[in-house]
Amino acid sequence: MSQLKTIQDTLHWLPRLAAQGGPRFLQIADALQTAVADGSLKPGDRLPPQRLLATQLDVDLTTITRAYDEARRRNLLEGRGARGTYVAAPKVELTALLDLSMNTPPPPHGVDFDDLLKQGLSQVLMRADNELLMTYHLAGGSDSGRKAGARWLQPMLGHPDSRQVVVCPGAQAAIAALILALTEPGDIILAEPTTYPGLRAAAAQFGRPIIAVQADQHGMLPDMLEQACRQHKPGLVYLNPTLQNPTAITMPEHRRRELASIARRCNVRIIEDDPYWLLAEAPPPPIATFAPEQVYYISTLSKCLTPGLRVAFVLMHDADQRERFLAALRSFALMTAPLMAALATQWILDGSADLLLEGVRNEARLRHRMARDILAGRYSGAGDGLHVWLELPAYWNPSQLARAADSEGVAVTPAEAFATGGGAVNAIRISLGSIKDRGRLQAGLQRLSHLLARRPDTFYAAVV
Repeated sequence: MSQLKTIQDTLHWLPRLAAQGGPRFLQIADALQTAVADGSLKPGDRLPPQRLLATQLDVDLTTITRAYDEARRRNLLEGRGARGTYVAAPKVELTALLDLSMNTPPPPHGVDFDDLLKQGLSQVLMRADNELLMTYHLAGGSDSGRKAGARWLQPMLGHPDSRQVVVCPGAQAAIAALILALTEPGDIILAEPTTYPGLRAAAAQFGRPIIAVQADQHGMLPDMLEQACRQHKPGLVYLNPTLQNPTAITMPEHRRRELASIARRCNVRIIEDDPYWLLAEAPPPPIATFAPEQVYYISTLSKCLTPGLRVAFVLMHDADQRERFLAALRSFALMTAPLMAALATQWILDGSADLLLEGVRNEARLRHRMARDILAGRYSGAGDGLHVWLELPAYWNPSQLARAADSEGVAVTPAEAFATGGGAVNAIRISLGSIKDRGRLQAGLQRLSHLLARRPDTFYAAVV
C-alpha cells in the first residue's frame, strides 16, 4: 500500500494530453515545468520510471524519453544513475539580467524547434552537394533560393517574379547596400522622427545625412513628405510601415497609398523595410503594391523565424539597379552563407517555415497579453509583433528609466536610441521575445511595472 501511495504521489502532476496541444513530449515537459514552478514538484522529488509514465499516459517510451530530455535541457531534472531521475535544484544564475532590449522572435509555441532544425539540415545535406554548401557563390542567391523568396513574399505581394528577388545576408546588409547603390555621399535620406537604429548606423557610416519628416499616429505625414522631397531632393525615403520599430504603429492603407502617390509624383525611391508584416493581424498591403517601380521591398526571416538564418529577401523591379545593388552588396558581404540559405529554402518550400511562423506568432500574442495584464494602463501595444512602445510618466525620462531598470536587472531601450532628429519621445521600447522563459519574462515585466510606479527621487542605486 505504501509503495502504491508513493507512485500515486509522483504522478499527480501528469497532464491531460490534448490532440491539438502540440507535440506530446512538449506537453509533458511543459507540465513538469508548471509543477516545479507552482511547487507541486519540489527539488529532490523522484520522478516515476519512464515505462510507468508511458503506461499512465498511453504513449510510447520514446515520447517520455524526449520529454525527460527536454526537461533536463530546461534544467528541471537531473539523473542520478541507477537511483533514477529527480527534480533538480534551481540553477544559480550568474547574471540576473532580464533582457527586454533586443527584438528577436520568441520560442515558437507548440513547435519542436530542435527537431525542425535537425530535419531541415538533414534534408539539405541529403539533397545538396556538400562541397557547394561550403564554397563561394554569386551574390543574389541561387535559382531555388530566389524561388523560395518569391514564395515567402506571396502573402505580402501576390506572385512576385523570382527573377526580381535578391537573397541577402540579412536586412541590415540589404539596407546598407541599397544606400550605397542608390545614393551618393551627402545625399539626404528622409525617415520618420523615431526609426530603426540600423538605418542611422548605415547612413552615418556612408556619409548620408538623415532628415526627420513629421509623423502622426498613422506614420509619416504625406504633405510633410512632399514638402521635404521638394526642399531636400532626397536620395531615399526609409519607411517601416507595419508594427513600426519602435512605435509599433501599423500605417493604414489610405496613408500608404498617399505616400506611394507622392513617391511617384516626386520621383523619389522608398526603402520599405517590412520585417513584421507576417506577424501582424490583418496588415494592409505593402506600399510596394501601390508604387512597385519606386519601392525596394525588404522582408527578413530574422524577426519571423530566427536571426541565425541571416537571410532576407529584397524585391527590385529594375534590372540595372539590381546589378548596382549586387555590386554594392559584394563590397562588404560577398554572399549569404550557402548552408543557411539552403536551410531557409528547404523550410520555405517544405512548409516548415509556415509552421515555425505560426508558432512564433502565437507565442508573441500570448506575451503581449502578459504585458498588457502586468503593465495595465501603461500598455499601448498592438497585441502582436515583438515589441511594445511604452510612454513614460512625466516624472521619468527614457535614459533615466533605462539606467534605473538596469540597476534592477532589466534591460530596456530608451527612445534616444531611435531618434533621427529633434527631441526624443518620452518612451522606452520593450522587446518581448528575447527572454526565452515565460516566467523570467513575467519577472522582468513585473520589475519594470514596479519601477514605473515609483518616482525617481525614491529610487536609490546600491552603493558598494
